[in-house]
Amino acid sequence: MIIQLAHICIHSNDLDATARFYLNGLNLERGFEFIKDGELFGYYIHLGENSFIEVFKGNPGDVGNINHIAMQVDNIDETIALLRNHGYEAGDKSLGADHSWQAWTTDPNGVRIEFHEYTAKSLQLTGGQCIVDW
Repeated sequence: MIIQLAHICIHSNDLDATARFYLNGLNLERGFEFIKDGELFGYYIHLGENSFIEVFKGNPGDVGNINHIAMQVDNIDETIALLRNHGYEAGDKSLGADHSWQAWTTDPNGVRIEFHEYTAKSLQLTGGQCIVDW
């Protein structure tokens, strides 16, 4: 059911410095970018296969915090049903701006968990820019 870690989301007050650290310092590659109001709002960094670090411009109180972890699943409907059948809350699936199915839950410690089921159009697989309005 769970395939692998899809991504870890972090907030940054300096997208360029963060990119230099991961891309130059660690020799990783940039994936797709998030564009908001015509400006760079965030990006994905490849960690190998289909695992990523997701970086977003953050508010001062959010900077440095891990916002959520995401797990890639092979069947998001079954994942939602499994959680609900065991008495846990799970949100309904929705198609994200990155063209991936997603659903959310929270673990008993308050850690937000996003489940991803990739589609043929998922930017995690195809690259490109993700235009967002949230």
